[in-house]
Amino acid sequence: MASGLDSFVNHTVSIITSDGRNFIGTLKGFDQTINVILDESHERVYSTTTGVEQVMLGLHIIRGDNVALIGLIDEDVDNRLNLANIKAEPLNPVVH
Repeated sequence: MASGLDSFVNHTVSIITSDGRNFIGTLKGFDQTINVILDESHERVYSTTTGVEQVMLGLHIIRGDNVALIGLIDEDVDNRLNLANIKAEPLNPVVH
């Protein structure tokens, strides 16, 4: 998986963790165990009543054993989203 992440460095990514959290930020680096470093990051907290809350984090490190999914964000599409109007159930933790 690590070699596929090379093209994601210095791009905006979304990371879903095994406990169901969603982090957005600029991927600055990673290692062989997929520990990742995000810069200018925030967490998106989903709710069925109040829309999406964004919790600013700045520079953030996520341990590789907590990473469930990493994907590129299309910044043009992301910037057009009105997160206050998006309501959704929070993700459940990954069960092994």
